[in-house]
Formats: sequence, C-alpha cells, structure tokens
Amino acid sequence: MDKADILDLLRRVDDPDLGDDIVSLNLVNEVTIDADDTVHISLALGAPYSPNETEIAARVREILAAEGIEPELTADVDRGITAEESILPNVKNIIAVASGKGGVGKSTVAVNLAAGLSQMGARVGLFDADVYGPNVPRMVGSDERPKATAEEKIVPPEKFGMKLMSMAFLTGQDDPVIWRGPMVHKLLTQLWEDVEWGHLDYMIIDLPPGTGDTQLTLLQTVPVTGAVIVTTPQEVALDDARKALRMFGKHQTPVLGIVENMSSFRCPDCGNDHSIFGEGGGERFAEEVEMPFLGKIPLDPRVRTGGDEGKPVVMDEDSATGDAFREFTENTATNVGVLLRRRMQ
Repeated sequence: MDKADILDLLRRVDDPDLGDDIVSLNLVNEVTIDADDTVHISLALGAPYSPNETEIAARVREILAAEGIEPELTADVDRGITAEESILPNVKNIIAVASGKGGVGKSTVAVNLAAGLSQMGARVGLFDADVYGPNVPRMVGSDERPKATAEEKIVPPEKFGMKLMSMAFLTGQDDPVIWRGPMVHKLLTQLWEDVEWGHLDYMIIDLPPGTGDTQLTLLQTVPVTGAVIVTTPQEVALDDARKALRMFGKHQTPVLGIVENMSSFRCPDCGNDHSIFGEGGGERFAEEVEMPFLGKIPLDPRVRTGGDEGKPVVMDEDSATGDAFREFTENTATNVGVLLRRRMQ
C-alpha cells in the first residue's frame, strides 16, 4: 500500500464541523511510509482534547485498522506565527476570557474553563491579567509563590494541573494596585516574556472587565487564538458585551463564542427554576451577532463555595452546574479546532 492508497482511505473520514472529508479540506499535512511499512500521518488539528478533533483522529485509526494498518499520528496546524514573532512560542492556543462589565462572573468562567481543559488531559496555563482585582489564586486555593531560576526566569506555581500566574503573587494580599497604563503594559509584557510556561496546549487569560489598557496590551502583543465573551441574561450586561465584541473585532481577534453565566437559579427547597437576571439574553445576543453560543451556566451557591474554598465546580462530577461547565469547556475547545481548521481552507 502506497501514499495514494492511504489518502484514498483518509477520504472516508469526514470533518463533523466543516462538512467534507479531511483530504479535500487540506487537513492531511503529510503521509510517509517507512521501510518497515510504518505509516506516519500528520493531521492539521490544533485543539488538543477537543471532542470533534479527538473523533477525527479516532476515525482515522478505525479506517486504517480495518486494512491492518496501525498509523502513527501527529497533529500540527500552521498558525502563521513564527517562534521569533511570538512572545509565547510554546503555547499552542491562547484564549482570552472577557466581559464588557464587572460582576458577570468572568473570573469564575475563566478558572473553570482552565480547570475543565486540564481535567480533559490538556496542558494548561491560567494567567490572571486582572491587575487591579486579581483573585484567581484564591479561586484555585493556591498559596504557593512563584520561584525563580538562576537565569532570573519566573517559575509559576501549579494547582489542579494548571500553571498559574497572577498579580496577586507579586503584591501583598490587601495592597491596592494603583498604576497607569504604561506601567500595566510593561508589567504584563514582562510577565509573558519572563515566565517559564513550558509547552502548553492552552493558556487561559482572565482579562479585567471593560475595554481598557490591559486588553489593548494583550491584543497588541500576544497572538490570541480567540476570545470568550461572558455575559449575564439582563440587557445592561448585554449592552456591555457588545462593546467587548466590537473591541475584538477592531483588533481582528476571532471570538469563539458567547457564554451566559447566572442563567437561572434552581431553588433547593421547591425545585423550581427562577430567572433572576432575565432569561435567554445571552443566547439571543449570540444569535443576533451571529456568534456561537457556548452554553448556559446556572446561578448556583456551589459556584460561590467552590470559588471561596479554592475548588472549581467543574471538578464536581455529581453537580449539574459542573456538567454545564464541562459542556461549555468542550464547546470552547471544539470552536478552537473549527477556527484553526477553517484557516487551512
């Protein structure tokens, strides 16, 4: 069996999102066959552990196994960024979690997204870029401080399989951060460049609310794969979510989708759902702006408890809210893959 035969077999593998086979979609980077007949296949898949890309790889193995072939698969996608151009060359995907206003649970979403990806098996970094109100360390229960190498590089602490960096590690617990824009820019750039992140599948960046200096610094210096916009159902939150969406549009940064937090409250006494902040606003907004809707996260006291006690609720296997966060995480990873594979067309 030669390369042409292998490609013919691979034409039986469809992309569940793009609606054609992986050969026609240019998702097969290379096929080589060694002297001992070992088949090596490189696929243009860039979202590790995303459900649909995992399905594609499994289908490739299944099709070839039926012909008695056990291929060696690798995954690599051309992001159009050289190592020299990127200040984070070993990070495959950078996801910015943003909101137009405070109080919508953006940090909660960022922490649970990172923890959810880590639970799926991905190598994850969580960067708390909310320099004025950093609270990620508390939300994951991390008391460990960063260390330094002999080369004066920062070694981030780890928790739940995630590498962490936050302004809270560099200031006193109750010290306010009173900095102007140029100082924020310098600090963030230094942290991105001087932290030993290692090789990561995903870096989740928890942005401060709004559209200020931190967001501008991020979009000007870091190759963001895509952004997640967090909102709550009520109109006042949706108005500000539109501003965040326009900010990413002006900087030509893809938006992976909209997630609606605090969508409803299930009363533990009566069992009824109560739409405290309105109903369906995030989903309607996503439809209005033609963006993917990533999911609804209920208003649940366990989210608050998990944040205060340092255990993200996405890790609770017996929680409906944990299920909602896991579905949101899978949808986000799926959309990262769709975005990257579409670039191959």
